[in-house]
Amino acid sequence: MFIDSHCHLDRINLEKINQSLPSLIDAAHARQVDKMLCVSIDLDQFEEMDKITKNFPNVYISAGVHPLHVDEQPYNEVRLRAAASRERVVAIGETGLDYYYSRDHIDAQHESFAGHLKVASDLGLPVIVHTRDARKETLDIIDQYGNPNTAGVLHCFTESLDMAMQALDLNYMISFSGIITFKNAEELREVVKAVPLERLLIETDSPYLAPVPYRGKQNQPAYVVEVAQCVADLKGVSLEAVAKVSSENFYRLFSKAQPLAC
Repeated sequence: MFIDSHCHLDRINLEKINQSLPSLIDAAHARQVDKMLCVSIDLDQFEEMDKITKNFPNVYISAGVHPLHVDEQPYNEVRLRAAASRERVVAIGETGLDYYYSRDHIDAQHESFAGHLKVASDLGLPVIVHTRDARKETLDIIDQYGNPNTAGVLHCFTESLDMAMQALDLNYMISFSGIITFKNAEELREVVKAVPLERLLIETDSPYLAPVPYRGKQNQPAYVVEVAQCVADLKGVSLEAVAKVSSENFYRLFSKAQPLAC
């Protein structure tokens, strides 16, 4: 059994791939991808995301605002708490810091990230962290405002080995996406080798970042198997071992998901 620990089902262009959401999920099931976590990027789209996934008990959801959305959607604690308190929500996020495109909204990003961490701590939920070109600040804010007991995950990890090790010290997990299959990702593959199997997750980040051999196509949860195979090859273990341990890791981190586990 595989779990896609981070996807955006509401962002997939189903018409483009001639599928419906049920058929997309069936395609994942056919490859033994039994569960998936559909991740929120803003609270305006949260209602629709909740609505379209609520009839699929194998789909968990999160609530949060992506750092690149804080300019149009400033941090609102009341609104975040209301969304995150719903029964189907198993995590806060995605939240974090992203300096790649601009540093125009750094203060707003910091406020939002810290706020998400505090709400997550209050509600006993883990945090899904997006981080790009903001290594020190990301770790500093987690260290200051995060709860090491519920912790979280650095998703779609593309940063340094040193950052990964510091995040592990903060009790965070590291999640790898299809990027690890890309030809130019040699350094990232070294990070995969170094992160203990018991501390990593696998994801697609669908509809983005489709792994080889699907690169250039729209990504979908079924393709998390390719990510798992790459991890298995790098670590010299079986595909079944990666499926088993990464699923155990998922349920250990996202403990609220347990009632829906098969």
